[in-house]
Formats: sequence, structure tokens, C-alpha cells
Amino acid sequence: MTLRSQRFWRLGILSACLALASATSRIANAQDFPSKPITIVVPFPAGGGTDVVFRSISPKLQAALGPAARIVIDNRAGAGGTVGTASAAKATPDGYTLIAATTTTIASAQAVYPKLGYDPNALVPIGLLGTTPFVLVTAPGFPGRTPAEFIAHAKAHPGTINYASIGNGSASHLVAELFKQRAGVEMTHVPYRGAGPAQTDLMAGQVQVLFDNPTALVQQVRAGRMQALAITEPSAVFQDLPTFAAAGMQGFRPELWYGLMAPAATPEPVIQRLHAALSRVLEDREVRADLLARGVAPVAGTPQAFAQRIRADIALWGGIARAVGAKVE
Repeated sequence: MTLRSQRFWRLGILSACLALASATSRIANAQDFPSKPITIVVPFPAGGGTDVVFRSISPKLQAALGPAARIVIDNRAGAGGTVGTASAAKATPDGYTLIAATTTTIASAQAVYPKLGYDPNALVPIGLLGTTPFVLVTAPGFPGRTPAEFIAHAKAHPGTINYASIGNGSASHLVAELFKQRAGVEMTHVPYRGAGPAQTDLMAGQVQVLFDNPTALVQQVRAGRMQALAITEPSAVFQDLPTFAAAGMQGFRPELWYGLMAPAATPEPVIQRLHAALSRVLEDREVRADLLARGVAPVAGTPQAFAQRIRADIALWGGIARAVGAKVE
């Protein structure tokens, strides 16, 4: 063996030893988990739907993890949630930095953002928290009080209806495009920077249609400032509103999910510890009642079931985003 070969051989042995030591250290640390504060990165502004959901469960999650646990919510908004998600994905995989994941940041982000700073498939699922449906609302006085009447009006007036979204590539954008495909209607997309401006123009009649979650819309609907026609799944927030299936649109059931994920290579014992704590939280009556009151249906399940859902939604929402050319540079 030459001197050069000996050096490469020694470097290889050293690298393997360092990797083994690092893995051993992570496993040892997992046995004492948690021993310092856990940060949940919420990649959206404070006060938004994702932020409210995770802040509502964090005290119970902290208690379920034991007396040494402390949970900190860190809002890192930007680029439709991809900035914060990217930062969390690159964090040390030890369970102390987690990500508040949503359908848009995980399932459709790759198709919408060509320069996405993370691979959604590399993130580790811990568990789902819940799902929220979408409500179809229209401007006050807009023709049609049911999906059938709305579709009939849209087909009779092609190209005259503008629909708002809370951003290009957002869930409200993709759901509206899915609706267009299923209903066979033409509508023009008008993207906004957030739910507030979109709702303001809808109430003023500048745009005619919006899809969003119940929590974001309930106050305006109850005040009569916009009309709710149907919902994709039953919700405690809109108990009297018919579902699209009941209104004749079978199979139109899109929903947004919230879940907890961790950077890849997080030790399996830590993932299981977090999953067990999250499962206990979702069994709590107060937590379930609070989530339902916010329009979120609690959903428990294994990390494997969550991973399966992610794969299916990447195919569904990624396909829709690519089909309509929903790109954000």
C-alpha cells in the first residue's frame, strides 16, 4: 500500500468513526429528550390560521412531554411559508427544532417554487394535527345561492367572473382551479398578498369569488358582508352550510391539513416520543373542542399514515399547480 493510499484509508476510517460517534451521541441524547426548549417554527405570520392552531396546542404538548419540556413558537414568515420551512429543514436533527407543516408548504411547494430551499420528502413526519375544509364565498348580491346556481351563472357568462386568492400558488388558488376543472367553468384568477386584501375586494365587489378556510371567513359571512354557498367537508363553524357533495358535486372534497414534522435524520426514539405526546394532546377534550371551534377537525394517526398522505397530496396538488402554471419566482 502506497503512502497516499494509506492516508486515504486512514481518512476513511476516521470519517466512519466520527459518523458513528455522532449517531451514538444523538441516540444517547434521545434518551433524555427533552432537556432544553423545543422550537416549533411557524412559517407564517403571528395571528394567522397556522399560528393560531399551533399556539393553541403548544401548552398541552409541553405538558405531555413532561416537566422538563418548554415549547417556543418562532414565526418565520415569507414566500408562502417556504422561508421558515427551509430554515427548520436545515436545523440540527435532534428534535429541538420542529416545523409547523401545511399542505401548501409540503405538498404543492415544489411545483410552485422552482428555487425551493428544501426537499419536502426529506422532512420526517411526526403526526397530523387536523384538517380544515374550504368554503366557497361570493360577493354580496352575486347571483346564485347554491353551487348549482353559481355554476349555471358562470357557464352562461364565461370569462366575466374574477376569483380572488390569498396568493399565487396558495391553497385558495389551487382549490379554485380544481373547482374550475370539476365544474367546467371559466374564471379569472386575481392573486392578493394575503387574506385581508382579498376579502376587502370581495366585499366591495371588485372580485366575485373566494375559496378559504372557515375560520378566515366566518365573521364576514355572519355579518352578511359575503355569501357562503357550500363547504368541502362538514364543519362546526358552518353547521348549516351544505357540502359540495350534498349539493351534487361528488368527489370535490379538498381540505388543508396541519401537521408536525422534523428535519431528516432526527432519531427515531425522539420522533416516537413527540408522536406519543401529540397523540395524547389530540385526545384531550379541551383541545378537540378548541380546534373544532376554529374550524379544524382533529386528526390522529401514525407518522407512517401521515407520510402516505403527504405522498398522495404531493401528486394531487403538485399536479394542479403544474397544470395551471402556478409559479412563484
